[in-house]
Amino acid sequence: MRKILTACLLLFAFDTLLFAQESPQGTANISLGYYLPEGYTYDDKVTKPKDFLGFEVGEWTVDYEQLIRFFEKLAETSPRVKFEVFGRTYEKRPQVLLTISSPENLGRLESIQAERQKLRDPNANVDYDKLPMVFAAGYTVHGNEASGINSSLLAAYHFAAAKELEGDLKNIVILIDPALNPDGYSRYSSWVNSHRSMNLNGDPNTRELGEAWPGGRGNHYWFDLNRDWLLVQHPESQNRVAKFQQWLPNIYLDYHEMGSNNTFFFQPAIPSRDHPLIPKSIIEMTEKIAQFHVAEFDKLGSLYYTRESFDEYYFGYGSTYPDIQGSVGILFEQASSRGHLQETRFGPLAFAFTIRNQFRAAISSFEAARKMRPEFNKLMHDFYKEAKSLAASDTDKAYIFGAAEDPARGFHLADILRQHQINVFQLNEDITVNGVVFKKERSYIVPTEQPQYRLIKAMFEVRNTFRDSLFYDVSAWTLPMSFNLDHAALSSKVYNLANVSPIGADFAMKKGAVTATGEHYAYGFGWENYYAPKAAHDLMSKGYLVRVSHEDITLPNNVTLKRGSILVGLRHDAKAEGAQQLPKDLKEIAENTGITVHALNSGYTGGYNIGSPSISVLEAPSIAVLVGTGVNSLESGEIWHLLDTRMGIPITLLPIERFGSADLDRYNVLVMPNGSYSSLGKSETEKLKSWISSGKTLIARGNALSWLNSQEIAKFDFKEEPKEDAKNLQAPYADYSQNAGARLTSGTIFNAKIDTSHPIGYGFGSDKLFVFRNNNLFLEPAKNPYANPVLYTAQPLASGYVHPENLEKVKNTASVQIKRVGSGRIVAFVDNPNFRAIWFGTNKLFLNAVFFGQTIQSGTAD
Repeated sequence: MRKILTACLLLFAFDTLLFAQESPQGTANISLGYYLPEGYTYDDKVTKPKDFLGFEVGEWTVDYEQLIRFFEKLAETSPRVKFEVFGRTYEKRPQVLLTISSPENLGRLESIQAERQKLRDPNANVDYDKLPMVFAAGYTVHGNEASGINSSLLAAYHFAAAKELEGDLKNIVILIDPALNPDGYSRYSSWVNSHRSMNLNGDPNTRELGEAWPGGRGNHYWFDLNRDWLLVQHPESQNRVAKFQQWLPNIYLDYHEMGSNNTFFFQPAIPSRDHPLIPKSIIEMTEKIAQFHVAEFDKLGSLYYTRESFDEYYFGYGSTYPDIQGSVGILFEQASSRGHLQETRFGPLAFAFTIRNQFRAAISSFEAARKMRPEFNKLMHDFYKEAKSLAASDTDKAYIFGAAEDPARGFHLADILRQHQINVFQLNEDITVNGVVFKKERSYIVPTEQPQYRLIKAMFEVRNTFRDSLFYDVSAWTLPMSFNLDHAALSSKVYNLANVSPIGADFAMKKGAVTATGEHYAYGFGWENYYAPKAAHDLMSKGYLVRVSHEDITLPNNVTLKRGSILVGLRHDAKAEGAQQLPKDLKEIAENTGITVHALNSGYTGGYNIGSPSISVLEAPSIAVLVGTGVNSLESGEIWHLLDTRMGIPITLLPIERFGSADLDRYNVLVMPNGSYSSLGKSETEKLKSWISSGKTLIARGNALSWLNSQEIAKFDFKEEPKEDAKNLQAPYADYSQNAGARLTSGTIFNAKIDTSHPIGYGFGSDKLFVFRNNNLFLEPAKNPYANPVLYTAQPLASGYVHPENLEKVKNTASVQIKRVGSGRIVAFVDNPNFRAIWFGTNKLFLNAVFFGQTIQSGTAD
């Protein structure tokens, strides 16, 4: 095999190839001419990549710092280029933007931005030909898809130095965001460069081509940032979306990679999976642009395909977020070498070849922009003209949302909307809609008659009918449901009567407070606020006595602290100055978390007295989350992100490989995210069982429950898949993929009922709960009826697609279940309560398991 591979590589050694689909010899002998298109001459004063980096593009995987320095050098040597740092990642890496245009345009960028905002005004008079269009490209949102970011070096050089582009750049502004995920990419580039041999070996088993867990795909917290454009839960996305809204690009190129045994994909995607809110004109323009890719790739001899894969449905991608705002998003998917050389069924795939395809897709896209420039500006303006007409005919004139007892969740949804340039108004007085009271300053109204009409509909609508039953990603993302907020559509009559004020750029969460100053007998606060767990943990970390009430407590001023409320006081071993320090700490914590702390002058309260033995003393959670090979990195990251960034709770990321040697007695809460745990042997299984039995809390999710079942640590009864009808002896082979895919539950929102008297249900104001599901695990309710704190309802579908057979299966099944192992508890989650950091509405289920799992009575567990 090695002789054959060597022969193949020698065959591919020439810069000019008869069949361009073939890769060059490895990556060591590449010249800049291999990449650049014919017909262009370049300004010698503009620095070439190799002259600065010391290696040719594709020879090594450029590291992020090298790329930034090269971009800075381009800005120094080309009058067409402006370099800008527009944000920072979690790991404090700069997010950079290269703006390329004529020197005259670079001198008036703010003026161009202001003029482009008129495209969102249906009544504005816009000269489409004179207004510069914006051509934007975003690379490598998945950090280990390296051909994108490395091709950005070539794109930046070409557009900065090609003399023939001088005239075009008077009318076009180019934006290059070279790394949508700098942290993940830095993790990946370090890996492949560290394991690159000087003599390349394309064996797929070589270490270079197999990153260690969790890989470089995700950001610092292992999130997939290509799902975060709509949700904006991470700084990378927040900063990028702000730039998008500032510029309103006409075209946005979104660069990705796919499996090595593929070719090259560009849109259009599968037509039956286009979201109905995307106008036909955007799809038609995508098809027009595709013809320029066809011409370029036919000339190259590179294989490609369209329409067979991917979709334009979920608006959280870099390729679909533009489509719902009058821009044209284009997805590129290049077969990945996942290193510098890899054997594939098409032959050896070199990194340089993948980079060239990605670069040439930028060339073909720019050709489309150049030739159809006025059409793009008109397309965007027409998009907003049509949006105004659609909004005027829509009977839903506004959406209202809020939570009476928790200001935080409503605030965070309003903040998301604001980042997308959606006008949001805060209620100045209480109103009642459909029997639901929406409280002032805790509820918000979003009018539909505004430029972002389509985006608003996408965020708030409930859609349960579909042209296609397969989805590349989720089928529902109704945001008020993910926040578990009261919400409703409003008619013009109700909307026009509402007393509201607009929220502005200074919009911030209202600070909490303590109801009285000075020393008091005790203090208490409700668990309803989203950040109550953060407050409780902060107090525990400072050494105060923190307890939870399992019944309502009525204070002397007739305020009721509901089940799950927290009582705070001093421990018996507190220092003398503790009585003076506690109110100071409470004031600071209340302000930071938004909670209201009630000061109590007496322990003689209604219901239970403050000293009741029925009020449980809480042990501060010491948490370990199992991570590593076999464990779902996305879900692990979601847990890490929730506890670390929102709740301020330190946790241990415990590698599964170290489980056998770890001292588990350090922890009282252990989390097993969805994943495979087959690497844990018999001794480790016994160790886990013994740890739980000693009185600890295990939180397990998804397939972790199946592993616990298989190891007989706990018994979970799942519904079995029905056997095929014996009479059906033959089915069309061509229908297999469609029929099998239709039975997947890829992302749907369901109705559930929660027991608010159960510790897992503390802090929820209603027994109605929206839950997110993306699996086909159907858990039978436990025989002990007290062990099923969250059940699906008999009418479970809330929003999204579900196969009819699965809809029947999910009815009245368990979403959360409690098991008893010795003196300990297992809190079992069928569904992910922390999905993509956007499920604020079910985060509390998980946090309740962390804080209150220790208090669940033995007889109530199965």
